[in-house]
Amino acid sequence: MKTTHPKLELKGETTDVNEWLSRSGLRFEDLGDDPTSVAIRRQWREYQAAVRMFCITTQQTPERVQLSGVYEKLRVPQQYSLTSVQ
Repeated sequence: MKTTHPKLELKGETTDVNEWLSRSGLRFEDLGDDPTSVAIRRQWREYQAAVRMFCITTQQTPERVQLSGVYEKLRVPQQYSLTSVQ
């Protein structure tokens, strides 16, 4: 029987903005034109660039790579207050 440590399992990255946003409980519909939404969209672009770089470097699909190091913080949208976003 093979056992794996749950924290060591590869979760993988995504190319789906809705899946990425859901990691922090957000929906695409929550975003507007306010500074917070602009910052989240910028982070999405940075995330996608990092995922592409990891995929090219490792010759893997996004689902098979996991960002690490300085890029790890991009995996989950930053916890911004979206109460003013409608």
